[in-house]
Amino acid sequence: MLENLHIKNVALIEECQVSFGHGLNILTGETGAGKSMLIDSLQFALGGRMGKDFLRRGQKMALVEALFSIKEGGFGEKLADSGIAPEEDGSVLITRTLNDAGKSVCRINGSMVTVSMLRELAADLIDIYGQHEHQSLLNPSKHIRLLDRFCTGEFHEVIEAYQKNYEHRKEIDRQLAELLGDEAQREQRLDILTFQKEEIEAAALVAGEEEEELTEKKKRLTHMERLIRLTIESTALLYDGTDEMQSACDSVSIAVENLKECAGLDPALEGYAASLEGIYVGLEDISREVKRYAQNLEEDPAELEFVEERLQTIYKMKRKYGGSVEAVLEFYRNISQELEFFSDSQGRVIQLNTERGQVQQRLEEGAEKLTALRQEAAERIAGQIEDSLKDMEMKNAKFSIRVTPREEWNHLGKDKVEFMISPNKGEALKPLSKIASGGEMSRVMLALKAVLVDADEIETFIFDEIDTGVSGRTAAKVGKKMSLIGEKRQILCITHLPQIAAMADKHFLIEKKTRDDQTLTVVSSLGEEASIREVARLMGSTAVTEATLAAAKELREVKNL
Repeated sequence: MLENLHIKNVALIEECQVSFGHGLNILTGETGAGKSMLIDSLQFALGGRMGKDFLRRGQKMALVEALFSIKEGGFGEKLADSGIAPEEDGSVLITRTLNDAGKSVCRINGSMVTVSMLRELAADLIDIYGQHEHQSLLNPSKHIRLLDRFCTGEFHEVIEAYQKNYEHRKEIDRQLAELLGDEAQREQRLDILTFQKEEIEAAALVAGEEEEELTEKKKRLTHMERLIRLTIESTALLYDGTDEMQSACDSVSIAVENLKECAGLDPALEGYAASLEGIYVGLEDISREVKRYAQNLEEDPAELEFVEERLQTIYKMKRKYGGSVEAVLEFYRNISQELEFFSDSQGRVIQLNTERGQVQQRLEEGAEKLTALRQEAAERIAGQIEDSLKDMEMKNAKFSIRVTPREEWNHLGKDKVEFMISPNKGEALKPLSKIASGGEMSRVMLALKAVLVDADEIETFIFDEIDTGVSGRTAAKVGKKMSLIGEKRQILCITHLPQIAAMADKHFLIEKKTRDDQTLTVVSSLGEEASIREVARLMGSTAVTEATLAAAKELREVKNL
């Protein structure tokens, strides 16, 4: 449930902190005082979108913090799946800021999350119902989802299995459309695939083929004449020598022998003799290797041509089918599979049609189960809603949830669901959108919530002025119904009706005040006497009198009956 709401620099709210309680939390105040701004702030904290006027004038940053206490399982598991752990006491702190550039930052228990993540997670925390939610009742396409929330037992397993089969059938139909589609387009596609496959096969690419090695080989073959000349010259200088000059190896060999003889005369030269002898051995090894390399060199125009053609082939394949040899080979595997798919089209069509028949049978069985479960829930829930409407001065109302076949199936099954009502005795059942007044719509929605309270894990309901069109005794009945729901769930309710306000377990007054030439919205928690006085004000008298106070006190006493 919502424990605390902290708001700073939002519209006319400079800063306020509201601690809500269990049961029915009532918010009242003059029109325009800013009652709905509390709900708007909470919606913002839970991922809602806000307009430019949301940030308080002249401020750089708006802040809304919402502190919840949650039960084990459900929401806590969703948090854990997202990598966010609740506190040990089960509390969850949601924080969202908005700066003057329109950028917002969202956090859950200090961990930063995206707005979409916040919105998805918060959907299980609060159910907000305002006057605009009448549209969900007026729109028959929304009714099936409302009904499904009341379905219990195996319903969720059945619809999950149905939807998997539904997607499977869609994929089969897509493949059949490819196989049985336009013949000319199919032949054109086959020609393209065949050409691509044969071209890649002719290239004979090998995974891991090193283009760098081929490039180096091309460089060596291109400059072969210079390589031969320079290595031969180096061999002569290092090892073979010429008629005019002895080789480097011969010269160093003579120097080694001379130093060895000198070392016999002066031991100080022994180290130099040994070092030079090591250099001679290394020089001789290098000289032999260079000579061997030079002897194996020969110009090969055919090999150079082959390397150049191979490089061109690789570049061409990469340019056409992928940025690397591996990508080209992956493209080849994909088109080979597609060709295989088309090559045995007749057999594949037979196979897909057989598979489709099996999936269709499972779909039909699943759809029948969904229909049966919905019809059972519809009958059960309609009776409960009817009883709930009777509690709110619609004693002759008849309510029905009609489940009929759709012309075309969709991912929810084959059912079309529509809420039907007969508000007065003797009237035929008609679609809710064609018969219900504003006051009747409010009571129908409240009746739905009263029934849903036992089937829904959401702990907090918010009613934003849904008392439209009700007054007098009916308003008292609506207030009593909210009070009863409040025994099982936390309710936040904005109202103008004294009959509803009198049912408060906790009462908050929202007022406009002027300070330092600024208009501010202030939220106060009312004690029993202050609550009775506010209920008296809501009765509409020009001034609160002893008579209105007595009437207000009497309304408060009705709550405890």
